[in-house]
Parts: sequence; structure tokens; C-alpha cells
Amino acid sequence: MPDSSSSGGGPLLGDPTDGIDPYLPKNGNLGYRVSRYDLELEYKVASNRLTGTATITATAINHLGRFSLDLATSLSVSRVSVNGKRASRYSQRSNKLSITPATPPPPGASMTVVIKYSGSPKPIRGPWGEVGFEELTEGALCANQPNGAASWFPCDDHPSSKASYRIAITTESPYHAIANGTLQRKRNKAAMTTWVYEQVEPMATYLATISIGPYVRKTLATKPVKIHAVLPERLRSGFDSDFARQEQMMTAFCDMFGPYPFPEYTVVVTDDNLEIPIEAQGMSTFGANHCDGNGGSERLVAHELAHQWFGNSLTLARWQDIWLHEGFACYSEWLWAEYAGDDTADNLARRHHRQLATSRKDIVVGDPGPEKMFDDRVYKRGALTLHALRATVGDDAFFSLLKEWTREYRYSSVSTDDFTALAARHSDTPLTPLWQKWLRQKALPAFPESR
Repeated sequence: MPDSSSSGGGPLLGDPTDGIDPYLPKNGNLGYRVSRYDLELEYKVASNRLTGTATITATAINHLGRFSLDLATSLSVSRVSVNGKRASRYSQRSNKLSITPATPPPPGASMTVVIKYSGSPKPIRGPWGEVGFEELTEGALCANQPNGAASWFPCDDHPSSKASYRIAITTESPYHAIANGTLQRKRNKAAMTTWVYEQVEPMATYLATISIGPYVRKTLATKPVKIHAVLPERLRSGFDSDFARQEQMMTAFCDMFGPYPFPEYTVVVTDDNLEIPIEAQGMSTFGANHCDGNGGSERLVAHELAHQWFGNSLTLARWQDIWLHEGFACYSEWLWAEYAGDDTADNLARRHHRQLATSRKDIVVGDPGPEKMFDDRVYKRGALTLHALRATVGDDAFFSLLKEWTREYRYSSVSTDDFTALAARHSDTPLTPLWQKWLRQKALPAFPESR
């Protein structure tokens, strides 16, 4: 039966005092490892009503007399079972679902947790504003980074907790529904349509997403990767202009970074304006304002595509290493401009170095702190760190390193130490001074000149 009180018997697994990640100490859970999420969702657009059944497959690491999942308290749980038996007790508090199984799984045992829940989803408010499930004028989307996944499904919301997914979305038939992975089937029943997606490659919770709206779907390319667009009919003309080089961009990044890590790539454009595009595994979401026919958002198109390698396939294990995502994606903007003949990466690096020279010097790129981890200076200084590395080792070694990085750590959780150790194998000079200057001190180093 539901229980609003805390049960005794020791500290709650996943309690903030466990210190899972100092940047987001209230997110993530201990004692088990998730391998798969199976989500059956029904969403009513007009009423913003979500009904869901989450089947979570995991392996116990500890003796699980009690364990927790991240789930927003705006969603009400009606039933919980563990390995086919109703839970002895469960409670919701502070965006945590605490579960006491009838028969505690021992260490090493597999477990299947089934949770039925419903409610009116809304974003989770935190230091970075509101993240997670968001209503649109006509439809919805999910922008989870860094801790918004729990706004629409129960999960172990930590970037190193990567799993496969099956996401089935049922919504009113006039709407198009999309989620991560490939569409397995689509079925209509009365006035509702169910869309079923399978995401085989492991994915962090913050990269999971669904998007629902009055959209049409078009295929942009089949080689070297299937590329699709899902957008309102009224924006097709602007899209054809603003995303005209999406296929060439994919070819360029495959050449630079190695094979695209997923079966296909989808660009979603909402009918609403969005402040910034949204990163998700196998897809990116842009607002109508990024699709005005003027081509002004092409650097963002490059940025989001690069995240498929740097952020989605290779995902940070802890948030302090966010430069591994954003510095790489930002530098990819400059690499694309160079590849396309629009400008050189060196010119762009010099321009941003001059701008950074006039800004505050209060960020350590390799550990910016939770309040500043999305600061634009982390993005630009992270990109400059890569430019400094390129200037030091030369183009051949630099691009060889990028390909080995994406190949050796494909679908893995990564750290700065992983990258610096790999980079050492591609340099004939010690790189420790470079990392010390660019990643571990607040002062902005001098512009890196090529050898």
C-alpha cells in the first residue's frame, strides 16, 4: 500500500547524503544497475494528462531491502511490483519514489520493477530553470538536461546510468509522436494512434525524449546515414533553406569523427519558438525560430549533430566533465565552418579568444561547478582547449585521436582522465602543461599558436 512516511532500517539508497554526484546530489540512486526501460505511455494533448506503465529491468548490486527511483511528485503512483509481487510499501517524497519489495533481491539478482503512474506532467524547477516535460501550444516535448527525465518517467536519473529503451506513445490520431530510436510499428485504434520506438544502443536518462505535435515527416537522406525531419507543414520552405546542408554536415562529421553511432538521425522542429535547441539521442529538436529561412542557425545545427558522438554515444560519467560534451560540440561548429569553406577554425578560435579575454576569469573548465556548468564560457574555452591540442599535436594526430576516442569509448561513460590518457598516445611531447593551463586554472591562457 502507498505510504507517505519514511520507513526505518538504515539510510535510504539514493539519499543525497550518499553523494552520488556533487553537482546533482539529489539525482541518481544506489544499490542497483538499470539495463532497460520499457515505457507504455498515453498522453492527452488538450488536458495535458499522462498515464504510464514503466517496466524497469535492473540488477541488484546490494541486498535491496529498500531502493529508490527518481520520479517527480507531480506524477502519482498507483501500483508498484518487484519481480511480479506487489511492493510491501512505497512512498513519494521530494521527487523520489522509495520502494520496499516484498522479497528483497540479493546481490547479483535480476529484478523487474513495474510502476503504474499518472498525472499532469510539468517541468522540474532547479538551478538551471525548468527542465523536463514541457507543454507546447499544440503538443509537448521533453528537454531533460540535466535532471528532467523524472518529470515523465521513473528512472535512475544519472548520466552514467545508460540503458536500452522501448518507448510506446499513444496519443490522439491527428498528432505525430516521436521518441528515441527507430520506429518499430504504428497502430491506429479509434481516435488514438500508438507509436512504438526501440532504442537499442545504451542511453542516459537525460537524453531520452518524446515529442508530440501536428507534424509531417520527410526523409532528407539515406546515405551515409538515414536522416529524417519531423516538422509542421508551414515550416517546410524555411526548413529546406536552413537545413540545406544537413546531409553534407553528416558526411563531414563521419569523416572527422568516425562512423555515426546510431541507425538514423531525426531533426524535429516545433511549431513554437525555443530559446535553445534540445539535444537527445538520435535526434535534435529546434524551435520555429531556428527555421526562418535565413540560415542563421547553421552553427546550432552543427552543434546538435556533433552531440550524437560527443554526449550521446560518449557520455560523461560526472557533470564536472561537461566540457567533453559542450567543448567538443562547440569546436565542431568551427570544424564545420572550415570544412564548408565559410571560415577557418583558427579564425573562429581567435575571435572567441579575444571575446573571452574581455570577460570574467572565474571558471575552471575542467570543474566549473554546478551553477556555471552551462555557462557559455565553458563551451568556448572547452573548444579552445581542443584547438590548443590540435595546434600542439598537428592535424593528423588530432583527427586520429578523435576517431580513436569515439571508437574506443563508443556507447560508454567517459571522463576527462580517459581523454587526456588517450591523447598522450597521440603526442610526441608531454601534454600535462596544456591540460593544466586550459582545464585546471581560471586564467585564460595565451592563444595557442601552431608549432
